[in-house]
Amino acid sequence: MRSYIIAGNWKMNKTVAESVALAEEIVAKTKGISKTEVVIAPTYLAAAKVADVVKGSNVKLAVQDIHWQDQGAYTGKVSIDMAKEIGVEYVIIGHSEQRQYFHETDETVNLKAKKVLSAGLKPIICIGETLDERNGGKLESVLTAQVKGAYKDISAEDALKTVIAYEPVWAIGTGVVATDDQAQEAQKYVRSLVAQLYGESVAEALRIQYGGSMNPTNASGLLAQKDIDGGLIGGAALKSDSFFSIISAAEEK
Repeated sequence: MRSYIIAGNWKMNKTVAESVALAEEIVAKTKGISKTEVVIAPTYLAAAKVADVVKGSNVKLAVQDIHWQDQGAYTGKVSIDMAKEIGVEYVIIGHSEQRQYFHETDETVNLKAKKVLSAGLKPIICIGETLDERNGGKLESVLTAQVKGAYKDISAEDALKTVIAYEPVWAIGTGVVATDDQAQEAQKYVRSLVAQLYGESVAEALRIQYGGSMNPTNASGLLAQKDIDGGLIGGAALKSDSFFSIISAAEEK
């Protein structure tokens, strides 16, 4: 049976001191969590200090992106070795904001996923459609291209080490949330794509999160859906109480 994974993507929020304080609160609140995997992704600047806070706790550390090259003249970028050295276990890849603002493509998502896996870490691979794409009847074609692009030349064994985060772009940070049925329909389709690539057993084992304004009010309904295995949380992850409420909703399932 798939376990829930609740990951907090802090995006470009929180100073180093604020990040440490928030991480300390989350570590304290999650001491009794046993069934749900908890992940937090602070900024690069805060990651090393937060790593010290979460070490030995129920909380795992992620970073929000990496470069696919090991080193070189890539100003502003961070390599997988830099992330691994401080204790990172997960890397968020292909977030819609990376795709929209920083020219992320399905090809670069694939390169990054391979690099993360080669280092023994786990990628959280983000996919999702814009409102225009959904309204234009392109939901399935967009998700198909993104999933097949992300997993190109990745083995079934490695695919099992990944997490997919389905994030309808129109619901990210807008307060608009896909209905439970809309989310389940899309997540079910994503799982069918994984089955096409790797077979039913891999598809049934691989975890698929929902992202896009999940909060304490709607989390329980979303997490009750058959193909939703957790959440990639944005705004609600910036306060320990709201983040823990979502974790608790998963833990109670």
